[in-house]
Amino acid sequence: MQSATQSVDAAITSRHSIRAYLPTPVPRETVEAILDVAARAPSGSNTQPWLIHALAGAELERFCDIVQGAFLAGVQEKREYQSYSDLVVEPYLSRRREVGWGLYARLGIGKGDRERTREQHARNFRFFDAPVGMICTIDRRLAVGSWLDLGMFLQNVATAARGRGLDTCFQAAFAGFPITVRRTLGLPDEQAIVCGIALGHADPNAVENGLETKRVPAREFASFRGFAT
Repeated sequence: MQSATQSVDAAITSRHSIRAYLPTPVPRETVEAILDVAARAPSGSNTQPWLIHALAGAELERFCDIVQGAFLAGVQEKREYQSYSDLVVEPYLSRRREVGWGLYARLGIGKGDRERTREQHARNFRFFDAPVGMICTIDRRLAVGSWLDLGMFLQNVATAARGRGLDTCFQAAFAGFPITVRRTLGLPDEQAIVCGIALGHADPNAVENGLETKRVPAREFASFRGFAT
């Protein structure tokens, strides 16, 4: 039997982005339980700045049809925020390239194959066929500290999902269509679109799900001072 430490560590370390899902439904009660657990994330003065809009069934299909349709039609909207710096330096550039090339290699998408790259990107807007899709928003009037709080909440979502045998993928692609997403969900303008979250059971036969990105050990990014050993 696993100890509490082993269970938590396993939930964290077994998480990786899943880009193909089985159609197995996930009950609302499970989704709500995951969000209740995730909401124990710390936040400045307990502001709890996260908002989640969960979709399944016909509502999910309708949403995906509209947003994916906007992407395929070439609709251009201003992103809510900049995901990457214009000046990407090492080691960050190599890490980005490694995951991109690794995914496309598994899918048989060659460098410069714009059509297949576009098709793969379009799958974001169907939450990679997950039975549950969530859109995460935050009040744009809040400061950067609230975005940090939101990040801790999202990590809790992933961990709580893994603890229940479920998988996730966080998708910044939805932040590129804020007008369409807000209009489709009936959200006010002050709600900034942060990301989408695919939730469900990973398809074990999908080659893309075999991609697991590397992590550098703590000794390469942390300093330790004043310890006895």
